[in-house]
Amino acid sequence: MTDHQTTHAAQEDARNDEILIWLNGRIVPKAEAVVSVYDSGFMLGDGVWEGLRLYNGKWAFVGEHLDRLFEAARAIDLDIGMTRQEVFQAITETQYANEMTTDAHARLMVTRGIKTRPFQHPSLSQQGPTVTIIMEHSQPKIARPIRLATVPHIRGLPMTQDPKLNSHSKLNCILACIAAEKAGADEALMLDIHGFVNTTNACNFFIVRKGAVWTSTGDYCMNGITRQKVIDLCREEAIPVYEKNFSLVEAYGADEAFLTGTFGAQTPVSEIDGRQIGEGGQGPVTTRIQELYKALIQRETQ
Repeated sequence: MTDHQTTHAAQEDARNDEILIWLNGRIVPKAEAVVSVYDSGFMLGDGVWEGLRLYNGKWAFVGEHLDRLFEAARAIDLDIGMTRQEVFQAITETQYANEMTTDAHARLMVTRGIKTRPFQHPSLSQQGPTVTIIMEHSQPKIARPIRLATVPHIRGLPMTQDPKLNSHSKLNCILACIAAEKAGADEALMLDIHGFVNTTNACNFFIVRKGAVWTSTGDYCMNGITRQKVIDLCREEAIPVYEKNFSLVEAYGADEAFLTGTFGAQTPVSEIDGRQIGEGGQGPVTTRIQELYKALIQRETQ
């Protein structure tokens, strides 16, 4: 496909060639930001991460992002080794070191650290966690609405790997994305264990039917912070919004569809499984929600 689009497409920025990265208490050039091949994150995907976005000199919803990071670490019995304030200070130091003021994206990653031997048991990680902050100048560049394809990969049960966990183990979602690309789409639309529409491989998913906004129950997806902000804004502005089970047939018949995430905020969807959604472009409800979200960001970062 010659016009392939992704939900994380960004404008090229030469400043990112020289970015500085926070790694275990030190701010170092990109080329020096390396971890051991024995690191549990590299070896096993044993870790958690969080994405944050910088607007007007402030990190949007940073408290909620840190809440989610520490909750995820606690869930996998991982001691970050830093307080919330220390993590926030590290984020701020990295921002200032890179002279970033707005339109920046940070990926904060914590793994169980370096292992003494190349096996899975967590007791082999004895040197403390690896903490990394990658921060880039990042302006979304979405040239057109996203095309989705449903895939056989599902968002599974919490007793296997809870889909709500922002873990480094993303292979299921990566395989879903590959399957969607093989089908000629940009991103995968994933179902839950009951066959209901759930989420994409990278973002939360919404549809609009007859002026009402629908999204999944949240039982099998990452309960994204942007997702919740959209739900809250709809409720505040008297836009009907429902967290519910719905089928592919109902998604195909939607008037609009869009994705949510920290990076792209709200990204319109034009097509699902070769079926045009609505008029095939961004619809009026999506536009209104985008405007409401931008106003919320403005208030949050004043």
